[in-house]
Amino acid sequence: MANFFTRSQFRGFTENLSLQERTNIRKRAEERSPSGTTFLSHSSKDQDILPGVIRVLENHGATVYIDKKDSSLPPYTSKDTAAKLKNRIQQSKKFVLLATENSKDSRWVPWELGVADGNKSFDNIAIFPVLEDTMNDSWTNWEYLGLYDHVAWRKFRGKEKEEWMVWDRRKNTASALAQWLAR
Repeated sequence: MANFFTRSQFRGFTENLSLQERTNIRKRAEERSPSGTTFLSHSSKDQDILPGVIRVLENHGATVYIDKKDSSLPPYTSKDTAAKLKNRIQQSKKFVLLATENSKDSRWVPWELGVADGNKSFDNIAIFPVLEDTMNDSWTNWEYLGLYDHVAWRKFRGKEKEEWMVWDRRKNTASALAQWLAR
């Protein structure tokens, strides 16, 4: 069984960073070119955990792009925003959807996943579930979320310690997060 981290655990990751470190992590991800990066789709309501999630991905070799403050995007969401985001997703190497309770209420997150699905192979898309509580992870496989591999904290067979991995629950196979990001 996969272990998914909770919002409070990611808040802990984030709170361990200084305010300046949190700001720098977000700023770097917002300002870089999306070309060849890992596009991190997320709800704007998940700002409290975003630096912790970015840090996990970047500690495993990702160069994360988020669209929050991309100066080339229009100041107000419109069809131009959608066109630019579609282009950003196409330019990225990997697509990771930060899946939280907030994601399902977002207009943009499911749309971004649909764009990624149409432009990338399944091998380049992953869902990164963050739970409100560890007893309720059934939603991580609802509808279309169950189609994709999941980023999870788990022990590989034959290993002593748990580590971040990208897990295909359908086949019950996995690769280390760093390996998945490098492909």
